[in-house]
Amino acid sequence: MTATRIPLCTLDDIPTGLGRAFEISGRLIAVFRARDGKVFAVDGRCPHKGGPLADGMLIGEQVVCPLHAFRFHGTSGECEQPGVCSIATHPAEVRDGEVFVTITQTLREEAVA
Repeated sequence: MTATRIPLCTLDDIPTGLGRAFEISGRLIAVFRARDGKVFAVDGRCPHKGGPLADGMLIGEQVVCPLHAFRFHGTSGECEQPGVCSIATHPAEVRDGEVFVTITQTLREEAVA
C-alpha cells in the first residue's frame, strides 16, 4: 500500500456546510467543510445506490446521501442504518489555507491506475 498526500483546492473553494466532488486517481472523493470548520473526505459514491455524496446535505459531521437519506459519519464512514456498509474515509487537512487529502492505494489499485 502507498499513501499519497494530494493538494486539492483552497479552503475557500469549499463553502461552509457543503461538499465538493474531486476525482483523484480514478476515484470520486467528496470533501466537506463542516460548520465548525473541520474538513473531511469520504468516497464520493454511496455504497447503497451509488448516490453522489458531495451533493448530499451535511448535518454536523454526517453526510446525507441525496438518493435515500442514509447518513454516513464523515470521519469514521459508519452508516447510521444497521446492516448498511460503511464508506471509506480519507485523511484531510488544511495547511496555510490549502486543503490536502491523503489517498491510500493497494498494490492492485496501483496496477490498474
